[in-house]
Amino acid sequence: MEKLHLGIRFFFSLIICYFVIPKPIVMFEDIFKDTFAVLFTTGFIIFCLTLAVIILAGQWKVFEKAGQPGWACIIPIYNIYIMTKIAGKPGIWTLWCLIPVVNIVFIIWLYNMISKSFGHDEGFTVGLVILGIIFWPILGFGSSVYQGPFGDPVAYKTYREQHQFDFEKK
Repeated sequence: MEKLHLGIRFFFSLIICYFVIPKPIVMFEDIFKDTFAVLFTTGFIIFCLTLAVIILAGQWKVFEKAGQPGWACIIPIYNIYIMTKIAGKPGIWTLWCLIPVVNIVFIIWLYNMISKSFGHDEGFTVGLVILGIIFWPILGFGSSVYQGPFGDPVAYKTYREQHQFDFEKK
């Protein structure tokens, strides 16, 4: 009976030691993992917000250069509608830009019309599509001047004629 009592006592003391006595290495690893996860997540969120602010600031200036309200770039579907106006395309393009797969073609086409409305070529369009974080601020804060809605040839020609210097008029 004495041996059984010692065995039970030994068993419970092992269980208590296992659950009560802290394991410093395991605790340090858990703290390190949690701290790293929090810091990484926080840093990633700050990085993404910074990128979003840079792109929004560039688009805000582009909208203002084109004579549209800058705040329109913040409102989700309305900003696409304003981009179609800047590019000189009909408002139905807003719907085309919302349909999956079709939107890829129409948004690239829309970016092309916007870059041409500011006097740039297809290379700048590629920049807007691939590196928008760089090219939207270049378009907004750079020396680019809105030349009219390129997608509508009549409106483009009219806008260009109205905004010429005296020495450019024939």
